[in-house]
Amino acid sequence: MFGREFYIDPSRCIGCKACENACAECGTHRGASMIHVDYLDRPASIATVPTVCMHCEDPTCAEVCPADAIKQTEDGVVHTSLKPRCIACSNCVLACPFGVPKMMTRIEQMMKCDMCFDRTSEGKKPMCATVCPSQALAFVTPEEIGHRREQPVNIFHFGNQTVTTKVFMMTPPEVDVIDVDVVDFMWEEVS
Repeated sequence: MFGREFYIDPSRCIGCKACENACAECGTHRGASMIHVDYLDRPASIATVPTVCMHCEDPTCAEVCPADAIKQTEDGVVHTSLKPRCIACSNCVLACPFGVPKMMTRIEQMMKCDMCFDRTSEGKKPMCATVCPSQALAFVTPEEIGHRREQPVNIFHFGNQTVTTKVFMMTPPEVDVIDVDVVDFMWEEVS
């Protein structure tokens, strides 16, 4: 992907939801947004965070798919299920540690962020990163992100499970691994 990586910086998210609208415009998403802006602690704060597929190194969603409908490219992008193969069982939805895949019941297919593969495979930025006014979502080289106070982390602990991802979460400098038992609220949808 031309040396660029995807970064999420929750401290920069302003909750504008421009990313959601832009995502729905991506040619492969059929008018549905594959990104969601969630509130971290709605009763106590207005803080928000964008939630996208983290593109796990060993994607659990693909491992639990009985129809072998979820594929990962050589460069680590995990795709939406292949329509001819997807049996709409929702195993992937239940298995994802980040809660990302969504079963689109009207078309009986699991869909999720594919990092706008139609764009990124041609050197363009994902739709969400092109419109984020605060750079909470960034698709840049590691050198371009290096000037930030926060540091990129792509190792997450879910209990005894360690998950390494293609997408980086920007964290305070003293954090080198994210223990989801401590920050699991980042991926909860609070209504």
